[in-house]
Amino acid sequence: MLHVAGCPGLAPMLERLREVTELPVATREIGTTEDAVAHGMAGSPTLLVDGVDPFGGSPDECGVACRIYRDERGRMVPAPSTAQLRAAIAGEPVGDSGRVRPGEILSAWRTRALPLDPVEAAVHRAILRGFAATGVSPTAGDLTAGITNGRSAKDVLSALHVADAIRLAPDGQIAVAYPFSARPTRHRVRIGGRTDVYAMCAIDALGIAPMLGVDTLIRSDDVTSGQLITVTTTNGRATWAPVGAVAVIGAIPGGGPSAECCCDHLNFFADAAAANAWLARHPHVPGQVLTQGEAEDLGARLFGDLLADTDRGDLSP
Repeated sequence: MLHVAGCPGLAPMLERLREVTELPVATREIGTTEDAVAHGMAGSPTLLVDGVDPFGGSPDECGVACRIYRDERGRMVPAPSTAQLRAAIAGEPVGDSGRVRPGEILSAWRTRALPLDPVEAAVHRAILRGFAATGVSPTAGDLTAGITNGRSAKDVLSALHVADAIRLAPDGQIAVAYPFSARPTRHRVRIGGRTDVYAMCAIDALGIAPMLGVDTLIRSDDVTSGQLITVTTTNGRATWAPVGAVAVIGAIPGGGPSAECCCDHLNFFADAAAANAWLARHPHVPGQVLTQGEAEDLGARLFGDLLADTDRGDLSP
């Protein structure tokens, strides 16, 4: 098992491996891109079976960044499922469900932070529900009632912050709960015709409608010209203006919180020419242009399942 220091996907990967095999698992910490290429690490964590990555990753694509997988339902997750690992160890095909296209890795950075602990996952969902219903971030006091295992709200919020599921401000308040921002951004979203929120990036903004199952209106700006761009989603169908608008996904290599490494580089542009011109002027930010359909699909895949086990209809204002 090849991994970087502090990799959030390592623990669930090892735990699931213990469930499916008694074979010994050796781990090796990787610290540089050169070591990643030399040892075959296609993002952290990477499983090698007889020296081969059964999930088909490329060290040249991922290096020392966190790695995202897909489960059987196509959802992006920090580690393969037990069924996928069992197939990988047996030498059976795991299929494309275990892989994420290179371009998606840039915008799926945050997916490594999906809470796996049941209490943390429940609090995470409560934070998202609070943002959606009120337009502002809930406080630790708002969340205390939902924590029944003796942990404090402060402890749970700290764990979510460390995992990058949320970001805490210096005063301990919730500043970010992807897709929401407690502070103004260039991506304004009206939920259900009444509640206004800010999204962390263009893809996050597009993910709010499928996450909540409600209509939304996105207002954003082309970062090159300031031109207003709107995306109106009604009954699951999105209409973009101007009609040629696109989105760009990109991230600064090397890892770190999504808010610092990629959110500033996931934006709307009035057309593909403006988007490509921006990418050409920022060669230090690997990225790509997404069509409207690709951007909508990515937003839905990143956020559509976050509240799948709740009554999303209760979240509309």
